[in-house]
Amino acid sequence: MTVRAGRAGSRAGAGAGGTAPTVLDPARIRNVVLVGPSGAGKTTVVEALLAHTGTIPRAGTIADGGTVCDHDPAAVRQQRSVALAVAPLMHAAPDGADTKINLIDTPGYGDFVGELRAGLRAADAALFVVPASAGREGPIDPATVTQWEECAAVGMPRAVVVSRCDHPRADVEATVTACQDAFGAGVAPLYLPLREADGLSGLYGLISQTPEGAAPPDADDARATLLEGIIEQSEDETLMERYLGGEEIDTATLVTDLETAVARGSFHPVVPVCAMGGVGLDALLELLVGGFPSPLEHPLPRVSGIDGSSRPPLTADPDGPLAAEVVRTSADAYVGRVSLVRVFSGTLRPETSVHVSGHVPRPATESDDTADEGGHDLDERLAHVYVPLGAQLREVEVCVAGDIAALTKLGSAETGDTVSAASGPLLLSCWNLPDPLLPVAVVAHSRADEDALGRTLTRIVAADPTLRLERNPETHQTVLWCMGEAHADVVLSRLRASGAEVDTEPVKVPLRATIRSPARVTGRHVKQSGGHGQYAVCHVEFEPLPRGSGFEFVSHVVGGSVPTQFIPSVEKGIRSQLERGLTDEHHPVVDVRATLVDGKAHSVDSSDAAFQTAGALALREAGQTCGTVLLEPLDEVAVTIPDDHLGTVLGDLSGRRGRVLGTDVAGPGRTVVRAEVPCTELLRYAVDLRAMTSGTASFTRRRARYEVAPT
Repeated sequence: MTVRAGRAGSRAGAGAGGTAPTVLDPARIRNVVLVGPSGAGKTTVVEALLAHTGTIPRAGTIADGGTVCDHDPAAVRQQRSVALAVAPLMHAAPDGADTKINLIDTPGYGDFVGELRAGLRAADAALFVVPASAGREGPIDPATVTQWEECAAVGMPRAVVVSRCDHPRADVEATVTACQDAFGAGVAPLYLPLREADGLSGLYGLISQTPEGAAPPDADDARATLLEGIIEQSEDETLMERYLGGEEIDTATLVTDLETAVARGSFHPVVPVCAMGGVGLDALLELLVGGFPSPLEHPLPRVSGIDGSSRPPLTADPDGPLAAEVVRTSADAYVGRVSLVRVFSGTLRPETSVHVSGHVPRPATESDDTADEGGHDLDERLAHVYVPLGAQLREVEVCVAGDIAALTKLGSAETGDTVSAASGPLLLSCWNLPDPLLPVAVVAHSRADEDALGRTLTRIVAADPTLRLERNPETHQTVLWCMGEAHADVVLSRLRASGAEVDTEPVKVPLRATIRSPARVTGRHVKQSGGHGQYAVCHVEFEPLPRGSGFEFVSHVVGGSVPTQFIPSVEKGIRSQLERGLTDEHHPVVDVRATLVDGKAHSVDSSDAAFQTAGALALREAGQTCGTVLLEPLDEVAVTIPDDHLGTVLGDLSGRRGRVLGTDVAGPGRTVVRAEVPCTELLRYAVDLRAMTSGTASFTRRRARYEVAPT
């Protein structure tokens, strides 16, 4: 990497003219995910780089009706990116070798964290885009700090782009300081801005000290800080001593050590960029190529056989076993399902058979008895391999390890699935995704829309791993669990765009019921209508049990008053009535013990059906005799919050009838609050918690038990 600066010039890469950029050497590939808040200018930076290298004729905007980086109709309507998109370009390095850079644009809004994590999975380094006006507007957005911490948690190398340097309120120096305060040690400018009367005119390279004679007043101090940060990461232990002794360290050594420092994730260079004016784009390209690691240097996911058997660790070897992962699934009106894959090992070739390995099925929960049937293992045949450029697909002959490709018509492939050789199926370890915690109940607008809704739901859920579909058998509602309101809005937009007219309705929380006190009752079912009649009498004692006990059935019948073969019939009838409930709302009855103590039978007219009916009648009589009480579900929640918001969150939990169980330290400045909260109070908690904490808090929930609901 040659670190230099100046006015941006036009540079056409090998991807110009619409030709699909292809490389065969993983060392000449860079996968870079762009991260930052909404409105920071990530998409603008991507498109400026594409136009600067001749990959596209000009940079566009979402207001133009969609860009190469995000063609989702929901993005156009919301004026922001809502999905991950890949834009590859070719950069002609000074040594004459082309490097392919896959720019992975991700949404900045917190609801789309699934797209961000998919981008992190596909990338080898992250480029944080922070607007130059951020330094005047106070501290860095807390949600951006959370994203930074998320990248740090997975060991992702990071650099910072200060964007929108032509903004009227731009203050690059203040923004760099704000980044240092928010992101911690290791953040240092690689370039300083050069200004003219009309704005940013170029950059001054602190390593190369160019352009000559244009050094800003603070260049010496900034260069000293930069060099000390780089040299600290050098593998040459004598370098710091030589530098402090006054020796001039050559540029090549500094550039090599810069790459080492960035790859370790301990040093984060800052580059100012004015995307629309072209300033800083060359410097940014050189950083991406010379400062960021290639796929050969980035750790790869663990791999196993589809039966769970161990396999050797993967390497980014084009001749190794094929192992690719679907990081995003979308639908195209012309080609159908499109699977965006990152190839970790081996080479994808057209007209070959591959194996698609799905995830282990998610078990059913108490509130959702429909288990996830996403686990699958199927062989499919690849027809074509494409290089994606947003909405465009350009066919290529191969896609080697370390690169990103798009595959079409893989009917069984879902986001997170592994694509491997049919002769040697593999399964990559899953990446961590947050649970969707905002329920939205949807219903077809008319009977004519029901079939379209079912088909569309299946396709959308398969494409979005942060979306969960629940068909609740108690409330008879179809519930989409989303990440937040913006996510829900996008999902509904996609449903309607696919031709399914849907409405939303209030989410119902499934309640339970139990009896108030013990009672001894008689279930009597006697009918004579000519021929064989129906005769069954049972005397049953009912009593409430502690919460969570379920249902118990005991028989104390003596002397054969109820024939042995009909005792299970009484239990079956009671269980059936428990499920149907005792009131018009049909809430299931739980936590009850039924003891069969006596009864009567007829040698001819008694039957299994008669005693089932008698058992059900006995339970209904008990409900009328001793009354029932409603039970509401309680969830145990764990809320991870910055200490600054602890009091606000605790007060809010109290207002939701929550019972705080305790608190734990979750790291510097963060606390985990554990509490039990009624489910009815958590329907919009995902939205409210984000609003209370500026998007810096998260929570998990799991069913705890049922308790008596307030009257």
